[in-house]
Amino acid sequence: METSLKFKTVDEYMRTVPEQALERAEEIRSIIKAAVPQAEEVISYNMPAYKLNSVLVYFAAYKGHIGFYPTASPMVVFKDELTKYKTSKGAIQFPLDKPIPKTLVKNIVKYRIDQDKEKAALKKAKKK
Repeated sequence: METSLKFKTVDEYMRTVPEQALERAEEIRSIIKAAVPQAEEVISYNMPAYKLNSVLVYFAAYKGHIGFYPTASPMVVFKDELTKYKTSKGAIQFPLDKPIPKTLVKNIVKYRIDQDKEKAALKKAKKK
C-alpha cells in the first residue's frame, strides 16, 4: 500500500488496499460497522477508525494480514481468545487466509463502546 498518501475517507483508503487483502478488509469493516452502527467512520493515523466520543478501534490492510488495533486494554481482557493470533500491546494480526473472527471482533468493539461511554460520563461529571 502506498503510505505517502494521506487519506480523507475510509472509501479512499479501501481503494488502495492490496488486492489479496481486500476481501478481509471489507469483512472487518462490515463487522465493525455492524457492531457499532452509530460510530463515525473516520481516518486516524491514516487508517480507518471508528469513533463515538473517542476512537474505539482502527484497522489496516497489509499484504499478509489485517491489523486490528483496539488499544491496549482489550488485549488483556481477551488474551485467552487471542492466543492463536500474532499480537502486540495494542494490535492483533488476522491472517488473510482465514475468515476474520466475527464474534471476537464484535465482542472487542462492544467492550470498547463500554469503555468509551464510561470515559465520556466521567468527563461530563468532572465538568459539573
